[in-house]
Amino acid sequence: MNISHEPTPAAQTTIRRIAQRTRGRKHGPVTRLMSPSDLGALLKPFVFLDLFEYEGPPFEAGLHPHSGIATLSYVTEGSVNYIAPDNVKGVLPAGGVEWMRAGRGMWHGGGIGAGRTRGFQLWIALPPELELGPAISLYQPPEEVRIDGPARVLLGSYGSASSAIESPSPINYLAVRLKAGERWRYEPPAGHTVLWAAISSGAVSVPDALRQGDLAAFEASNEAVEFEALSDAEFMLGSAVPHDHELVLGNPSVHTSPDALREGEAQISAIRKRLVQERRL
Repeated sequence: MNISHEPTPAAQTTIRRIAQRTRGRKHGPVTRLMSPSDLGALLKPFVFLDLFEYEGPPFEAGLHPHSGIATLSYVTEGSVNYIAPDNVKGVLPAGGVEWMRAGRGMWHGGGIGAGRTRGFQLWIALPPELELGPAISLYQPPEEVRIDGPARVLLGSYGSASSAIESPSPINYLAVRLKAGERWRYEPPAGHTVLWAAISSGAVSVPDALRQGDLAAFEASNEAVEFEALSDAEFMLGSAVPHDHELVLGNPSVHTSPDALREGEAQISAIRKRLVQERRL
């Protein structure tokens, strides 16, 4: 007797559905697509996602603090300025990455260059063993961001490409570009049951249509998602093993416990006093 191991038609057409979608809330040039009060609770370790779109003269945002989290800023158009914790200043062009792991606490800053600028800033909750660790800042020019096919690997690994940035937990974060009519299938690694996509430009089908400014949170599973570009499109995609810890929030901070939050905020205050003495604030 011959037994077929071919998948059934139903298995061949399994679709990982969208669980929730949003266009976020706009405040000036920034649209907050995700926060812990909404999709961030569903998609943690991804807890905040901001889409920034600005056109005009350059401006500086100054220094501000964080603790207990990591942030990854990715520029899709234009350029941003940065001020590292050690007061080193620089410019990050389109395709570049700023990575900051705040740990116990740090201050950094920056601004936006002249003309049109677009990009995303993602906040990632840190596990307990890193949330009070040392602060780390890294800046990658576009040529150092590794690529496999249509995907730029900002964090984690995809295909033959791996980010040089050490991920704080099992996370993939990709910037994907497709031409109209192209298809791309994302197979998440085992355990990456958290998955979302945010459309930077154009429109895609998953098979539900997503257009510029949409964020889609997919149902929790390990199923793949296939994207078809309805026009030239660029989107951000995040997948991860879930962050199985509570989110304890301060104004600039995210921690896993009230004690850790208190320690982080104390470190932020101590750094602030030093910055005031150095006349940097």
